[in-house]
Amino acid sequence: MNDQLAGKLALVAGGTGALGSAVALAFLEQGGTVVVTYRRQAEFDQLRHAAGAQASRLEGQVVDVTDQSAVNRLVESVISKHGNLDAMTNCVGGYAAGKKLWETDGKTLEQMLALNLISVYVLLRAVVPIMLRLERGAIVNVASTAAIDHAAAASAYVASKSAAVALVDSLAADLKGTGVRVNSILPRIIDTEANRKAMPNADYTTWTKAQDIARIILFLCSDRAQAIHGASIPV
Repeated sequence: MNDQLAGKLALVAGGTGALGSAVALAFLEQGGTVVVTYRRQAEFDQLRHAAGAQASRLEGQVVDVTDQSAVNRLVESVISKHGNLDAMTNCVGGYAAGKKLWETDGKTLEQMLALNLISVYVLLRAVVPIMLRLERGAIVNVASTAAIDHAAAASAYVASKSAAVALVDSLAADLKGTGVRVNSILPRIIDTEANRKAMPNADYTTWTKAQDIARIILFLCSDRAQAIHGASIPV
């Protein structure tokens, strides 16, 4: 085990999903303590099993990350117990496509904004003041290449991801010189079981593995990435 994150604490929102679990396990492998948010107990149980001997450094809470009060309570409990928060990664997100803008109903737009934008806003509002007080911290939001490559028949999705990247860019300007860093990563299609089922005829070999993205996130959260702030990195 490389222990470059030993003694550090990471919050992984959506930490039991396909990407989130890869990120959580990668942090654990590097010696960190990890707190994940999740919605389904079975998924957290599966993550604990995958963590093996490192499960003693894994914690989880059922949290709706679009609920500011709930997220504030989560962050307060983490600080009360551990006294620090070194990194936060937001892996919460949703996808909707296949319909032209005039065919897309308002509910779909609301869902995409909630999962891909409001979750970011809520998490940042809870986490940033803590990191500013500690005068350190690294934040990575998982957006999408759709934020800059605006494909047809995905208006609600690309709007939500574009807004999330703009939100993080503006925050980066706010945080300049504070010791707190924030970046976005922009994956294309991630090789997950759900995506394979949704696109059974696709060429999976061209898709990025969740573990590869997790390694990029770990780098951005590490001291080796001190010079990277306000970036939007295509993966």
